[in-house]
Amino acid sequence: MTASTVVGLVLTGCGGGSNQASSEPSGNFPVDVAAATFPADQRLAEHTDMVIAIRNAGTKPIPDIAVTITDANEGTGAQAFSEDLDMPGVAYASRPVWILDQAPCPANASDITSDGECAPLDQGVRQTGGPGGAVTAYSNTWAMGRLKPGQIATFKWGLTPVKAGVHVVHYQIAAGLNGKAKAVAGGGQPVNGTFVVKIASAPQQSYVNDAGQVVNQP
Repeated sequence: MTASTVVGLVLTGCGGGSNQASSEPSGNFPVDVAAATFPADQRLAEHTDMVIAIRNAGTKPIPDIAVTITDANEGTGAQAFSEDLDMPGVAYASRPVWILDQAPCPANASDITSDGECAPLDQGVRQTGGPGGAVTAYSNTWAMGRLKPGQIATFKWGLTPVKAGVHVVHYQIAAGLNGKAKAVAGGGQPVNGTFVVKIASAPQQSYVNDAGQVVNQP
């Protein structure tokens, strides 16, 4: 299952706590992806960032702007930034491809400030189902709260690759956490994307030249 087939974003998620979206309005909310970056070439154990910036392109506030990370084959069946082992009999098949060092937003965050960052928690709406400050009750989904028209929310994950090879990461954007509020592109279709990343097994080699500068070799 690819990101484009993940219906309602969070319906396949898991986690406890109260319903975060009991009062979520129904409807389509236009968005633009202002930026989506994740280096295509990476090396084991070298820190990198994945950034997805989303602009509210409509005239109404988005109830709770959110991003779900999905696996190329398993959808949200695998943990975010992980893959499922093709091995029968294992108790837990999901294995990390990247270690999540820094998730979007500081701890205890909900609404968006004017610079696209997270404001302090207001009504205790955040759950503790996943890693990082913008966590939700769903293990593969991060949310940053209400997004005003024209405003941009920037999701940034700090990651360290731990499995060599070619890997595919899908993402899908939502306007809420229970499928009523849908983030859509200009033509009304779901908003999603894909990164294809090659992780090299050998770490990058570095040396100090005669000028005292650190030179990284390819």
